[in-house]
Amino acid sequence: MSNNQNKKIAYWLISGCVIIYFMVLVGCITRLTHSGLSMTHWSVTGGLPPLSESSWQEEFSKYAQSPEFKKINSYMTIEEFKSIYFWEWLHRFIGRALLSGTFLIGFIWFYFRKQLKGKLLLKTVFLFLLGAAQGLIGWWMVKSGLVDNPAVSHYRLAIHLMSAFTCFAFTYWFALQILNSHPVNAVSAPNNQNAKLFPLATVLLVVIITQIIFGAFVAGKKAGLGFATWPTMNGEWFPTESIMIYPSLLTNFFETPAGIQWLHRSFAFVVVTLVGVVWIRSNKLNLSREASRAITLLIYGVTIQFILGVWTLLHQVPVVLGVLHQSGAFFLFVVSIYLIFHLQLYKNPKKIKQFLGRLKYTFKSK
Repeated sequence: MSNNQNKKIAYWLISGCVIIYFMVLVGCITRLTHSGLSMTHWSVTGGLPPLSESSWQEEFSKYAQSPEFKKINSYMTIEEFKSIYFWEWLHRFIGRALLSGTFLIGFIWFYFRKQLKGKLLLKTVFLFLLGAAQGLIGWWMVKSGLVDNPAVSHYRLAIHLMSAFTCFAFTYWFALQILNSHPVNAVSAPNNQNAKLFPLATVLLVVIITQIIFGAFVAGKKAGLGFATWPTMNGEWFPTESIMIYPSLLTNFFETPAGIQWLHRSFAFVVVTLVGVVWIRSNKLNLSREASRAITLLIYGVTIQFILGVWTLLHQVPVVLGVLHQSGAFFLFVVSIYLIFHLQLYKNPKKIKQFLGRLKYTFKSK
């Protein structure tokens, strides 16, 4: 396959990444505008939104039977319903456009031109299955708020969000592999010190993912609304409210808004600290241009994200700031993947002994 053909496939995958980002963005708006439970049914094919007044009345009557309408929005008019319905419909529409309009059509095009073969074919089929699973997980999440309690499970919300991030990660990684089809063996190259930072960068990605998960918990439990002060939480460094509900201390940090927000705040400092450690460590190494660029972006990104987080909290999560804050998390996630990709050892098998040796070297004081 020619290099030009490879690039076309990579750009196709990157276009999918862009659509996944917009899907996450609209999902954030859907959540912040309390629109996620407006559509009480789900179908594989979907379709256009209601176009006639009778169709709107039919959709509104279905919503009127839901717990959210009965317990929270019983005052809502059909015009107000249209606004929340739009965001949920758009969120689902983008998901279907990703699978059918972008991915499936592109897959058929490249397959019949014999440009998808071997491992690349298996990878693209895997991506399609991930996307399909994301749609099912989304409905599984919504369904949790259509039974008795008019709120989706924050655990299911976190799974739904991370499944979208996982789809993005694999799609982006495969695109990077195509665009960098002739990687350098970092072990055999004496002047390449990228490998020495790989373990620490991996730890950073894990911490960022953990922080994103707790961000989803914050959103699901509306934990960003109860303690709109910083650096303390309504005058307390550790909120006593977080240990007054459940008998298990650990449970409080997964079930109570106070405990969840405290952990999310705390992990923010861990992320900032780790990015700082990565930056300091990188200054002692002769890294590749791509790795150095990624670390620079991480420094700027984590600074802006931390400020956005505090600002969003103090203003009690307005839609614009909430969307920007989630976009900041997405940016840090993407840059971390880019960094790890350019630090990894392409041709060297990742043995546990080698990994532990590099980890020891990373934290070894000079």
